[in-house]
Amino acid sequence: MSTSEIDTATPETSAPADAAATENQNRKQPFPKGFLDTISTGWAERPEQTPSARAQAPFAAARRDALSAAFPGKRLVIPAGSYKQRSNDTDYPFRAHSAFSHLTGWASDAVPDSVLVFEPTGESGHDVTLYLRERADRTTAEFYGDATIGEFWIGPRPALGGVAFDLGLATDHLAAFDERPGDLVLEEDADLTRVVSELRLVKDAYEIEQMRLAVEATARGFDDIVADLPRIIATPRGERAVEGVFHHRARVEGNGEGYDTIAASGPHACYLHWTRNDGAVVPGDLLLVDAGVELDSLYTADITRTLPVSGTFTDVQRKVYETVREAADAAFAVAKPGVKFRAVHEAAMAVIAQRTAEWGFLPVTADEALDADRGGQHRRYMVHGTSHHLGIDVHDCAQARREMYYDGILEPGMVFTIEPGLYFQIDDLTVPEEFRGIGVRIEDDVLVTEDGVENLSAAIPRTADEIEAWIARGAH
Repeated sequence: MSTSEIDTATPETSAPADAAATENQNRKQPFPKGFLDTISTGWAERPEQTPSARAQAPFAAARRDALSAAFPGKRLVIPAGSYKQRSNDTDYPFRAHSAFSHLTGWASDAVPDSVLVFEPTGESGHDVTLYLRERADRTTAEFYGDATIGEFWIGPRPALGGVAFDLGLATDHLAAFDERPGDLVLEEDADLTRVVSELRLVKDAYEIEQMRLAVEATARGFDDIVADLPRIIATPRGERAVEGVFHHRARVEGNGEGYDTIAASGPHACYLHWTRNDGAVVPGDLLLVDAGVELDSLYTADITRTLPVSGTFTDVQRKVYETVREAADAAFAVAKPGVKFRAVHEAAMAVIAQRTAEWGFLPVTADEALDADRGGQHRRYMVHGTSHHLGIDVHDCAQARREMYYDGILEPGMVFTIEPGLYFQIDDLTVPEEFRGIGVRIEDDVLVTEDGVENLSAAIPRTADEIEAWIARGAH
């Protein structure tokens, strides 16, 4: 049954009152009296299940304490968000706002329209309550009559008491929540939005473990793609086959993908956000795959590998690929506590400028290209940044202040990407013909340690030789 078939039926006695109501009811069948008299009876007892307290609960409590300390005396409102319409009466799968998830620990099983409220207690401190829409079980008319929350339609929903025990939070009915003048509301108040974003710059122990697990699941997804390359090549829209293979892994091991998978073969690899994925995967071309598994905790990996579809790089492809790896290695070499975040990007870009100048692609020297005011000519071939913070959002901490992000200082516990690339579009006349249509990106997820960074995705082949050996193994 498609979601478009899920209509809220009405009793025969509730006839529409006007033409508009008639139009709204045009596909709904009335419930006969016999149905209404018997639907709430004849069900076996269903004892309440008390869930185990989740591992993330104490970490979420510490995050709430930090937010409380930042806003003494202020009432804070953190909505989970609601369903987003896809078409007519079909919605996108619900995913709660990342800040709400971070502060509650509720993750992929959060229910729409919930609200986390920090009620001030005097000059400092807050009482925190999670308001949610109570379950529509067999004792309610919504059980059978509301396709959005009725358990007849969508299965069991959490009860207030179970959620309270699960999350270590006070809970109440959503109907009891009232928004008041003076509330600081997430996405409406800039300071609140900034603070909840900056809270995620340094990950706690739970988050770091989730990032490791997300990377491990993603690595298995890349192995799946390599193993399935013969079928992918034989499929007319092979990029879609790549997307489908990874989607299977993401849904089996997690909540899904953390973002739309980029499966870009040949010239498509030069489009940074190619997500149409409707092209063929042709031997002789490169296949750029940018994908990440989002776990049920909502933490996601973000990894890119570029594969020679035929199994071996051509000389020009290898030259470009190993230059990108050189840029990535330069970024790894400077990343450590006490260094500015932007230094990671600058190290990678120095290599990109040097090599493209050596190849004769720039109208200036590498030093001139790297001049902050008059340079940038090399950015034609790598317009994006080298790194972004990563976590419960693929581009995590996005509302943090510039001085905390791009100009911020690296600290142990930060997790971010290192992802330089080179992209020579098919119609770019500034490069020789043999370079046109080649796009390469190598992206790894790293954790800042006490003395450097740990490459969380190091187990996924990176060098050109390793990539070729990986494809050879997958073919057998």
